[in-house]
Amino acid sequence: MSAARVAGVDEAGRGPLAGPVAVAAVILDPSRPIAGLGDSKALSETRREALAPLIRERALAWHLELVPIEEIDRLNILHATMAGMARAVRALSPAATLALVDGNRLPPGLPCPAQALVKGDAREPAIMAASILAKVARDQLMRELESLHPGYGFALHKGYPTPEHLDALRRLGPCPQHRRSFAPVRACLASSLPGI
Repeated sequence: MSAARVAGVDEAGRGPLAGPVAVAAVILDPSRPIAGLGDSKALSETRREALAPLIRERALAWHLELVPIEEIDRLNILHATMAGMARAVRALSPAATLALVDGNRLPPGLPCPAQALVKGDAREPAIMAASILAKVARDQLMRELESLHPGYGFALHKGYPTPEHLDALRRLGPCPQHRRSFAPVRACLASSLPGI
């Protein structure tokens, strides 16, 4: 019987008011270990940026899925994230025989048996790897969105509802990358001119 191919699954960007959610699924190769993996939130940006190419190079399989704001607004953030997780696992080649998903719930539509792991990004190396890929990809995208939509500070706060971001939102109004279903953006739209 062939060895189990365990996919770690995690996301970055559920809380921000702008930009997509990034979801990653990673099957690590036991014969090509990666030193220094950890919870992406606990690692420095420099460390994450150094680990991401190693993960992509050494993993048995990996897939990154960006869940667009239109899907987030249509389904809500939880269901959109779950749909993205299922797509990421289905896209792996070779396919996973088990998915370990960070958090306390499993997405519907997974192609293999799965287990939810609370604080999995601090416990399971494959989830750590997925969290790093998702975070690095999303941070990079938010830096790119800064140049497309200057004035919001996306490169600094990555879309999270910081005082600076909320102030920019009030001054400038939402840009096309803001999630219309999120309360601060909705409130801003409600107080702006009709038809915007």
